[in-house]
Amino acid sequence: MTDRTSREIRLASRPKGLPTPANFTMAQTKLDPLEDGEVLVRNLFMSVDPYMRGRMNDGKSYVPPFELGKALDGGAVGEVIESRAKECQPGAAVTSNFGWREYFIASPKELHPVSREIQPLSVCLGALGMTGMTAWVGLNLVEVKAGDVVLISGAAGAVGSVAGKLAKLRGCRVIGSTGSAAKVTFLREECGFDAAFDYKAGPVLEQLNRAAPDGIDVYFDNVGGEMLEAALSALRLHGRIIACGGISGYNAEKPRRGPCNLFNMVAKRLTMKGFIVRDWLDRQDAFEQEVGGYFRTGKLKNKETVAKGIDNAVSAFIGLFQGTNVGKMVVELA
Repeated sequence: MTDRTSREIRLASRPKGLPTPANFTMAQTKLDPLEDGEVLVRNLFMSVDPYMRGRMNDGKSYVPPFELGKALDGGAVGEVIESRAKECQPGAAVTSNFGWREYFIASPKELHPVSREIQPLSVCLGALGMTGMTAWVGLNLVEVKAGDVVLISGAAGAVGSVAGKLAKLRGCRVIGSTGSAAKVTFLREECGFDAAFDYKAGPVLEQLNRAAPDGIDVYFDNVGGEMLEAALSALRLHGRIIACGGISGYNAEKPRRGPCNLFNMVAKRLTMKGFIVRDWLDRQDAFEQEVGGYFRTGKLKNKETVAKGIDNAVSAFIGLFQGTNVGKMVVELA
């Protein structure tokens, strides 16, 4: 291997509130020569995701915090350009957790092979990647079935838009909340939602009651806060809540008070289940078979917002909290 350098993005300081570019720094590193059993991968696309904000705090969570002065990590899809491992040949497409950098060296066990027939390969980070699998797991978690009325918050985002499409394929009536009139149109016309509303356009519960006057059976929560409170009021007897995320509070500098109507959990005999998608990796083959089949037959489409170049990765990440993305936000690196 000839001398090769790679640019990577490191965490320079821990954000207070909404991250800023000053919390990150670009560094250039020189890659070591390959050893036996190693491969060199060039990243083609990398993922930016809301959960990464929590890892920028210095505290215990379900994943270790990012280290100051070290490269960030996250989902990426790339191609093997040099190999000293027989299991992985040059030209192979692979996903990994080595995002936020242009090149990296790894062993095959740290990579997941994907078909180059999937185009664009960024789909492997979206509908057919961990965000798509998150949507699939969430629906399975509470056994969403035909006839259910399902509310999805953050519905125009990476997870929410796929969850809505999958729920429609199961025969559900699907309602989405989102943050702009344009995204409402996207949910109705491109994703096939039965109803959608802009939570900024008026009181959330009033809009939800108009969209679902008889209540809802399932709430897929990506937002928390006011949306969760509204859903607790709208859920029917024995309703189910899928606790996937809470982006409304990710940048809060102080803990927020919980829903004032939490007693609905008791009065309505509700079920609320949380999950982390990595706990379901033993079901990845089943996910890829089912959802991959929908994608290949055109029943499920991948929607993404693409930023160009590693220089724009930080702004793409910050944009997640400003509503700049429709569908999955990815950064094209090559």
